[in-house]
Amino acid sequence: MVSDLYPNYYNPLIAKPERPLPKVVAMVGAGTIGPDIGYYLKSSLPDIKLYLVDIIEKPLENAQKRIEGYIQKAIEKKKMTEEKSRAVGTNIHYTMDYGEIKGADLVIEAATENLEIKRKIFAQVEEIVSPETTITSNTSSIPAERIFSGVKRPERATIIHFFAPAWRNPAVEVITWEKVDRKVVDYLAWMFCRTGKTPIISKSEICFILDRVFDNWCNDAAMLLDTATASQIDKVAEEFVYAGPFYVLNLARGNPIIVETNTLQMEEGQHYRPAKIFHSVEGWAVPSPGSGVAVPDDMRGRVRDRLLGVLFSQCFDIINRGIGTLQDLNLGCQIALGFRKGPFDIMRDLGEGETRRIIEQFQKDRPGMPGPKGEISAYQDFKRHLLVDQMNGVKIITIRRSQFMNALNDEVNDEIWEVLKDGEDDPTVMGFVITGYGERAFCAGAEVGKFPQLLGDAEASIQYSRDCSKLLRFIDETEKPVVAAVNGMALGGGAELAMRCHRLVATQGAYFQFPEVTLGILPGIGGMVVPYRRWPASSKVFHDMIRFGKRLSAEEALEIGIISHLANDYAELITSAVQEVKNLVGKVEHIPDGPVEIAEMEFVERPVAGKLPLSTEVVEIISKAIQDAARTPTFAEALEVGYKAFGQVACTEAAKEGIAAFLEKRSPAFRK
Repeated sequence: MVSDLYPNYYNPLIAKPERPLPKVVAMVGAGTIGPDIGYYLKSSLPDIKLYLVDIIEKPLENAQKRIEGYIQKAIEKKKMTEEKSRAVGTNIHYTMDYGEIKGADLVIEAATENLEIKRKIFAQVEEIVSPETTITSNTSSIPAERIFSGVKRPERATIIHFFAPAWRNPAVEVITWEKVDRKVVDYLAWMFCRTGKTPIISKSEICFILDRVFDNWCNDAAMLLDTATASQIDKVAEEFVYAGPFYVLNLARGNPIIVETNTLQMEEGQHYRPAKIFHSVEGWAVPSPGSGVAVPDDMRGRVRDRLLGVLFSQCFDIINRGIGTLQDLNLGCQIALGFRKGPFDIMRDLGEGETRRIIEQFQKDRPGMPGPKGEISAYQDFKRHLLVDQMNGVKIITIRRSQFMNALNDEVNDEIWEVLKDGEDDPTVMGFVITGYGERAFCAGAEVGKFPQLLGDAEASIQYSRDCSKLLRFIDETEKPVVAAVNGMALGGGAELAMRCHRLVATQGAYFQFPEVTLGILPGIGGMVVPYRRWPASSKVFHDMIRFGKRLSAEEALEIGIISHLANDYAELITSAVQEVKNLVGKVEHIPDGPVEIAEMEFVERPVAGKLPLSTEVVEIISKAIQDAARTPTFAEALEVGYKAFGQVACTEAAKEGIAAFLEKRSPAFRK
């Protein structure tokens, strides 16, 4: 099912646009955010030609210094190779001559938030660039209808809204409006997703989706200054965000922005009037996040209710008016604005009664502010971590947790299970494709979650493995085909999920890996069982993967029959996966019972994964479990061997050290 905001697919990479990635990009405005957007584009697409245009020379000089500084820091932190840095740093042209951007495929205007200036820029740009050039404006608040009211070809023009720092923040809003060609919106979303961003489609309303949340969050925080200090308000806010509103305003020099955007929102009512203090204060005396600030309990309660009230109010309004979708708003608040949980997650945790109490009190305190329409529970009816599309009777399930490399947790597993279960009973659904969001990761494994609390408790760890296998056991038993479309790395639990599907396809450059051994644990929900029963001839390959963490490339997986098709790009990947579903209808083969012959395992006295010394004890537990599982008479018994081995390894010192090292972001030092 699609929405007005997503009339085709929710996953922007499913359909490949007619136009390729841009080769020449022009940034108009070299001030605050323009250079950051330019650096993001050059670091994502090093071979493009980039123009930074400004009418004043000084911003261009500063932009060049900033970009060169970003490159140098990336080299120092080993996030960029010398070779790539040369490509990123070259072919950037800093110019005051608009005529130089004549050949641009894409123009991004990032000038000051002044409507008349923006209109003049686009009038000038349109006279220079080709009719096929895509024209965009980076604005946080002004609707597209106003900015592009005078352009000759409005169908190729729209708004894109980056969030600071634009080179690192993954969120970008893409605005759809009445006159823009939908192909332009879809192309921009595709381009951003391909280059590592998480695009969010918004209706063209004042402040769009996320600035509507942020600006009012800050505005109401300022209105609380008669109740608490800025430091106290920030401290209360840290329950919900990584940095409080006043600290963020200092970073962004955002006081004038709040005045500007909330003045614009006053078109919707006087209740959006900016707090008077923003007119007279340049910055806020607040400490860094996490600092000790005393907040009396009664004050904390009042501030907390007010902050949650304005957050909930804006979220209800955005959904009520169709400005954004539930899943985009929930995710966007996390990745763009730094919320620890999405607003609808907070509501769910509080419960409907407490949420209603907070919003009703807020509406009394702030007359005119919007609230829910109907039952609050209706705002919980969405998949938080998945995008679900349909193509020719096949449901395409995309794990969208790009901020965590599409890693699994209990909630993700349950959501996938729900889609599969609903589709199993739906005669219009012939099967399913499971894939990951973006081009980097199918799934980076399972989150550590509550496992550290289970260390040392064998029985609890065994049950934990069984519980985590609910989704995989469903795939084992369903008669409708489930195909894994592996679009990047498939690590640990992600590899287990992919190999549990009835067939696998992958893109070039994708790979499989079981890195659990480097954490002092093992793949306990089927990783030591399923590969051997599905592809027994390649058992030696799996020995090396599971015992020593060796990677298996998609190309190697194709050679030994693990995957059936190697795709050139994401769109081809999905098309081939859908075709595999059709090929498997009525022909799903379940993992067989009976013992399986596997290659002998060579004893390694000092096992290593690359240069990392491994725990000999853990490798021995893994080796024994693989052999025992292969000898069992049934598949179910083989899985139990894996669960019990997981319980055994959870009681080792190696597991404690490996998990501690992972959480502390250091290399483990295994003793035995």
